[in-house]
Amino acid sequence: MGVPELINNLNRAVATSPVGYYFRLDGSGHPLSRPGSRFLTELRAGLVTFAAMAYILSVNASILSSSGGPCECANTADDPVCAKDAAYQQCTAVLNRDYVFATAISACVGTLLMALFANMPLGLAPGLGVNAYFAFTIVGTAGTGIIPYSQALSAVWLEGWIFFILSLFGIRQWLARLLPHSIKLSTGAGIGIFLAFIGLGPNGLGVIGGNASDLIGLAGCPAQYEDPDTGFCLSHKLQAPTVWLGVMLGGIFTALMLLYRVKGAFLIGILLVSIVSWPRNTSVTLFPHTPSGDDAFNYFKQVANWNGLGLLGPKNIDWSGYSNGKVWYALISFLYIDLLDTTGTLYAMASHAGLMDARTGDFEGSSAAYLSDAVAISIGSLVGCSPNTAFVESASGIAEGGRTGLTGLVVAFMFFLSLFFAPIFASFPSWATGSTLVIVGSMMASNTAQVNWSYVGDAIPAFVTIVGIPLFFNIAYGLIAGICCYIALNAIPWALVKLSKGRIVPDGWDTMKEPWGARMVSANDDSTGIWAVLPPWMRKVMSGNYKFWQMTEDEIEFYLEGRRETQRLAQERQDQIENERNAMYGADDVEARASTSSAEHADEKHSTGSPAFSPVEVPARLPNDAEVHHVTGTAR
Repeated sequence: MGVPELINNLNRAVATSPVGYYFRLDGSGHPLSRPGSRFLTELRAGLVTFAAMAYILSVNASILSSSGGPCECANTADDPVCAKDAAYQQCTAVLNRDYVFATAISACVGTLLMALFANMPLGLAPGLGVNAYFAFTIVGTAGTGIIPYSQALSAVWLEGWIFFILSLFGIRQWLARLLPHSIKLSTGAGIGIFLAFIGLGPNGLGVIGGNASDLIGLAGCPAQYEDPDTGFCLSHKLQAPTVWLGVMLGGIFTALMLLYRVKGAFLIGILLVSIVSWPRNTSVTLFPHTPSGDDAFNYFKQVANWNGLGLLGPKNIDWSGYSNGKVWYALISFLYIDLLDTTGTLYAMASHAGLMDARTGDFEGSSAAYLSDAVAISIGSLVGCSPNTAFVESASGIAEGGRTGLTGLVVAFMFFLSLFFAPIFASFPSWATGSTLVIVGSMMASNTAQVNWSYVGDAIPAFVTIVGIPLFFNIAYGLIAGICCYIALNAIPWALVKLSKGRIVPDGWDTMKEPWGARMVSANDDSTGIWAVLPPWMRKVMSGNYKFWQMTEDEIEFYLEGRRETQRLAQERQDQIENERNAMYGADDVEARASTSSAEHADEKHSTGSPAFSPVEVPARLPNDAEVHHVTGTAR
């Protein structure tokens, strides 16, 4: 028995087991099984997602510990952030290690909830951006912010339960469906470029960074050529050996493996770069012979280490802090930032995984996903962390083939292992994952092809969203900019049309603009209007079905119809792309390429028992709303 047959047998055995049925693996017999999802592929995707996310263990610890947490700082005019206070500095050093442990707990629990209840291939952890807002604005460096650390945690805890109630009653899902279609598509593309920015920046390859004359400049110089005050490269840009190690081994080599459809290409690239970077006496070492390098290497050498929460835990939450009006200011800030951030990320990841319904603009398991996210936020606050959110790095695992909660289960298990092996998992160098994020970003940028560029009122808001997300370095702010732009370019013309009784009409208003009414279609059946706002469980109860947790045959059929329609439209787009591509070749070349492609797929099916997975085989885009006008009765 060969290796391919062993792999197929294992995949088949798990798929036909209760585990496979629960997670809806391909071949499990579940009516809503997810095409192409296989056990070993899900495991590999989970490892890739974790490897791309592992940096959060050290980065989040560094950011949150800068607030001082429960450490006491005697702020003075001469030393406002206690930089000269030895006792405070020692306390924050201990706090940093405690936060590595707390981040692992928060990520493990949050990801586990999302995997088990929402069946989504996502990793959750304290979000970048919102953690900086928590540490540097709300609490402030060394506690110099708006409210004390203990009260900030109480705001995060309450935020999670407010989100839970909003999700339980379907309000978060309904608000998400109100987003215009081009905004949703551009959010996925913007997140892709955001990923590339992260991958190219200081937390990745280090190719770009700050600049004294420009907003962004080339970086990647050896440490001795950096400005000691700003960290900007003064000269010798792009000459740091770690940059080229990440670009060539983590980037070009990974891309070549993808080109030849090597399974686990992302994981192989990340591990190779990490292993090469661990020895000390090299020019690409993660542990240079400096005080900080010595400290990091001593921590790395521990391999296994049970740190515990130490200074952190529920004991730090000030439950009486809600009497402070500034706590409510912080709460509202967290709410709107996380609402848009999580919504944009979840929809982009679901679209990338091919889980969207083209008719409703919603994805499978959205209610459970929002509920899981809400609970994860509150649990994270109990261990001292800023709000949890779905990580855009999950796209790397989805690109590897992750389609179900098994991917998330692996991510959660790896974060659980990091509670014991934090020294290892916190030591993946940033340049090991930088190129992976750039490659995944390029895959997600394909969403731009489906944006309605033919109408200015749809195109400009989409473009603002795409460039806003990476340039603002915040998903929520990019979405806010795009939404405000959309309102201005569509609400004002609408008002003019009404006031002029149809005499002042923008060109393409009735023929080119995306219809917006599809947002009111329910995510689980063909209900429309106000009835569609109610969550499925509430509609069931109101109709006399008190077993609201069980899917009805009508619901299953509705989901299947959505899949078929989405796949049909995706196939039409693929055929159109093929026709355009074939037009560039002569008839003989087209026939030869088609024959070669058929032979390759036949060989793949013979060797593996099923077609080989390719990231582009799963639709990563939604159709235009006009293509699904039969749902709403509107047409472009």
